[in-house]
Amino acid sequence: MVQRLQVRPTVVIMTTATGRTTPPSTVIAAFMGFLVSCVFAVTSAGVLVGTHDDLVEALRSSGTSMTEEQLQSAATFTQVLVASIAVVIALVQLWLAFKLRSGRNWARILLTVFTVFQIGSLFIGQGAATLPAYGGALVAALAVVASYLPASNAYFAKRA
Repeated sequence: MVQRLQVRPTVVIMTTATGRTTPPSTVIAAFMGFLVSCVFAVTSAGVLVGTHDDLVEALRSSGTSMTEEQLQSAATFTQVLVASIAVVIALVQLWLAFKLRSGRNWARILLTVFTVFQIGSLFIGQGAATLPAYGGALVAALAVVASYLPASNAYFAKRA
């Protein structure tokens, strides 16, 4: 005689309390603004890479005694260095934006400092800033403002 086993499907519902607080729209707007600013920073570095000949000509007209090969090499080195710095800063800013969204007040403060330096860098040099650099600085400034609005302040105070 064969016995039949009856199998009944069992549904287990688990609930967990994570204690997460959804960020207000002002923090989300600031987060998105810093993401856009990172895109502008990388785009600005890309525009700089496209100005190799202009950089060589600027070096040549400065009255330097460098050979043509040295001029080309100096221009390439400068472009790679500036583009690398811009990408590293964009990556740090991206990481800080995610920390801002999760309610870390120190990230908000650091992003404010980065934005002040970003705006200040527009005025260093003789018209060397590109249109994406101005756009990125403007978006970052608006993101900083959004991160200090009353709803944002309440969110960061609650997360502290």
